[in-house]
Amino acid sequence: MLSKMKNQKGFTLIEVLVVVIIVAILAAIAVPRYLRYVEKSRSTEAQTAISTIRKAYDIQMQSTGTTANFTIEDAMKEANLGESTRKSWNIQVVGGNPPKQYIATSTAEFAGGEGKQVWYDVDDAQFHGYGIDTWTDPDTGGMQAD
Repeated sequence: MLSKMKNQKGFTLIEVLVVVIIVAILAAIAVPRYLRYVEKSRSTEAQTAISTIRKAYDIQMQSTGTTANFTIEDAMKEANLGESTRKSWNIQVVGGNPPKQYIATSTAEFAGGEGKQVWYDVDDAQFHGYGIDTWTDPDTGGMQAD
């Protein structure tokens, strides 16, 4: 009987279970990292749009010495943003003359969901928000800080 078992080919249940457990551990590590990369890449569109609008405000400030009568609509026209960017993000300008903060809020058309925010603070010269220093928690769907 022992000789019959030696000739059989295949895996034991224990070997299969070990492989399944290893794959599950690797997936538990890889999936959250992958989701962060996806969010980071999606926020890049907003960062690019904010940078382009900031440049339009900078040019206005250098040309006329003020941005008082320069609206976000004027800046968007100057920036010549793509149709998909305009559909995915609403951009606001906050602050004085020149603006102190630029905020992009995702719309319902955005693949990552509505209400995500990316903003640029002029004072600290950094981007913040969705995909930069806050991430979606895969377990709850809520946001968590890095």
